[in-house]
Amino acid sequence: MQHIRNIAIIAHVDHGKTTLVDKIIHATHLFRENQESGELIMDNNDLERERGITILSKNISVTYKDTKINVIDTPGHADFGGEVERVLKMADGVLLLVDAFEGPMPQTRFVLHKALELGLKPIVVINKVDKPNCRPEEVHDQVFDLFFNLDATEEQLDFPTFYGSSKQGWFNTSLEQTDSILPILDGILQYVPEPKVEEGTLQMQVTSLDYSSFLGRIAVGKVTRGSVKESQWIGLAQEDGKIIKGKVKELYIFEGLGKKKVSEVFAGDICAIVGFDDFQIGDTFVDLENPEPLPRLSIDEPTLNMTFSINNSPFFGKDGKYVTSNHLKERLEKELEKNLALRVEQTDDANTFLVFGRGILHLSILIETMRREGYEMTIGQPQVILRNINGEQCEPYESLVVDVPEEYASRVIDLATQRKGDLHIMETKGEMQHLEFEIPSRGLIGLRSQMLTATAGEAIMAHRFSEYKPFKGQIPGRNNGVLVSKNQGSATAYSIEKLQDRGRFFVDPGEEVYTGMIVGEQNKPGDLVVNIVEGKQLNNMRAAGKDKDGNIAPKILMTLEECMEYIQQDECIEVTPNFIRMRKKILTEEERKRAERMAKS
Repeated sequence: MQHIRNIAIIAHVDHGKTTLVDKIIHATHLFRENQESGELIMDNNDLERERGITILSKNISVTYKDTKINVIDTPGHADFGGEVERVLKMADGVLLLVDAFEGPMPQTRFVLHKALELGLKPIVVINKVDKPNCRPEEVHDQVFDLFFNLDATEEQLDFPTFYGSSKQGWFNTSLEQTDSILPILDGILQYVPEPKVEEGTLQMQVTSLDYSSFLGRIAVGKVTRGSVKESQWIGLAQEDGKIIKGKVKELYIFEGLGKKKVSEVFAGDICAIVGFDDFQIGDTFVDLENPEPLPRLSIDEPTLNMTFSINNSPFFGKDGKYVTSNHLKERLEKELEKNLALRVEQTDDANTFLVFGRGILHLSILIETMRREGYEMTIGQPQVILRNINGEQCEPYESLVVDVPEEYASRVIDLATQRKGDLHIMETKGEMQHLEFEIPSRGLIGLRSQMLTATAGEAIMAHRFSEYKPFKGQIPGRNNGVLVSKNQGSATAYSIEKLQDRGRFFVDPGEEVYTGMIVGEQNKPGDLVVNIVEGKQLNNMRAAGKDKDGNIAPKILMTLEECMEYIQQDECIEVTPNFIRMRKKILTEEERKRAERMAKS
């Protein structure tokens, strides 16, 4: 049997995880020329490349000093915690990557807590020591305090530390610069234990899944006991206790950036099994004669929900390929198979589904992926999930950390306290003020865009779910009203120019609009219905002077997440492959007024 190490790399967003994995690939001379071509090669998806964040965990494997190292790159956002919680089950050690200036962030804490609970051996890597203002020794002390606060064992507290720069490609046990990343690989061999192998029959829990158009669904996990062979008959223990008999058609292990077909996999290695279609994440492959399933994976509960329904706007079906409620239902059910932190419920309306997730980013990535696949849908306002605990209504609270230049600190505190946030820590880090708040999750919806506006884009925000606490009452929403289109047609430069003193627009001249669509933000509270499709009267009378059509301010571009945070209870978002439009749920002004009267009576 080959020597094996299984290690997961965890870090906050932008602390350099994926760069470190790239350097490990280069250091072990694993070039793309050697890799197997075909369906099974892992590749980053477009969304990850565009946003520069890891969304899906990925496995690669490198060989160093005759030892196979399985490296698992994990997402840094707490919103993708479900992805992290399940893949940590495959690891025996964890590489905690921390920025030498920022130190451990809230989402680092979340993932580290999960790793320590599972008893994984930690190695701390303090990255970006080449940056100005970095403070590696201070960050090392903060990491130790974090371990202590998370109830790490004596053995876990005695963690080895490496300093260096992923970008420059060097690491060392001291701050002295070297020219190599190999000390980290030596550290993995020295400090990460070999996989624990128990005596007994086959046990392999499915912790991830892959898909190939040739082979169908592929189960990925670590063989914790026994071994599994190609063409062997084995059992699949499901959630309801049933054991399904099946044959292993093909067996793969991870090698380099792809997978390699093998005839047998022994305990301790991570492998992929082809031959079973009816499996879920958390199921266990077992021996048919002596089945002993492993306990199922437990995943933290979602904190937000949103309604997903068919697109019922006047532009329905113009842009997308999949537009019916059946299409929507099938796609959400498919997502549930691999997205463990997601829940979907059918509502009283057959065309509407309630989707529960970990946060705005978690749900927006799902919506973005669906629209790129050709789906059209209508998305409602995100709502936090309230719970009744000991007879009291409770809501989720989050720990919010903001790093901001000193001159903007008072504005940040003001914005957070307006939204029922309590300031717990305020300290100076270099030229930045470090602020920590406890704030209801509701207060975070829409806060990021306000905070970036108030701090000229300088604020760095991070937050993570902490606990459920008593409901804190009403939180003020959006201050300004919206401009709503009165007619359907093409927006004209003439109308937009005349209405510019009323607010800022989300559409440019020539864009198609419809009745009830939100076309801009008003300068004051309350909604205003406007006609932006009116053209200029073309008669023979001309006043002296030129037309002023050239004085139109450019439209405000809003991302999907910004729209999700912007809309109110009576509004929704129309999402199609090429357009994201905000609109009123009830399109005509008369109907909206009637509904308002009914609600009051």
